[in-house]
Amino acid sequence: MTGSEVSPSFRLVYVPGVIPGKWVRIWQERLPDVPLTLVPVPAADAPAALRARDAEAGFVRLPVDDDLHAIPLYSETTVVVVPKDHLLTAAEEVTTADLADETVLHPLDDTLGWERPPGEAAFTRPETTADAVELVAAGIGLLAVPQSLARLHHRRDLTYRPLTDAPVSRVALSWPKEDPAELVEDLIGIVRGRTVNSTRGRPAARTAEDRTAGTRKGQDGSARKSGTTGQGRGAAKGRTARSGGAKSTRRGAPRRRP
Repeated sequence: MTGSEVSPSFRLVYVPGVIPGKWVRIWQERLPDVPLTLVPVPAADAPAALRARDAEAGFVRLPVDDDLHAIPLYSETTVVVVPKDHLLTAAEEVTTADLADETVLHPLDDTLGWERPPGEAAFTRPETTADAVELVAAGIGLLAVPQSLARLHHRRDLTYRPLTDAPVSRVALSWPKEDPAELVEDLIGIVRGRTVNSTRGRPAARTAEDRTAGTRKGQDGSARKSGTTGQGRGAAKGRTARSGGAKSTRRGAPRRRP
């Protein structure tokens, strides 16, 4: 690489609750010469970051607008966050009907997409999910969120229960439709579980050592094959000669007279 060349890199945005670690590890194994930079952003800001080319791709929450590609990856379980001494903790799971008499907080960065949560509305809407969790701890109300966000904002005095009939949040890999980055295809292959030699992904470039080893292996194999073939032919020829000589000796022996 000359001094004027710039090493390729790849920027990947991700929203709160998403843990991209397993995909990052595979990227580092397959593309060790391409640094992967993780850029955390609020869920509402992720699409704008992709449009502005602040990143080549991102793990976002659906839905996204039509100018972005999206590959859905998984859907999260929705839970309700409650104080540990709340009556709802007696159940293993709850429904929205169980929240009818509860104050349910609705933060401005809500990721479940409902216009109004079940239960009674709070006097004001918290600015963020983190703020809403603090209000739950203060006894102001309850909060419905994807399970990953409940874990992200875990507190010892709070717990959560699955909310079985609530909307769910879906996580997707997204990137701009117009002029996508070349390495996006590699990331798509990783999140879809393609192998490194998949015909749909970019084939892994062999190193010089791999190519040299492969060449030597081929040469050694050819030499062994050639030597074995020659020996086989020579041995067969020798057997034929010996067989012919013995046969000639038997034919030339005198017969006994009666």
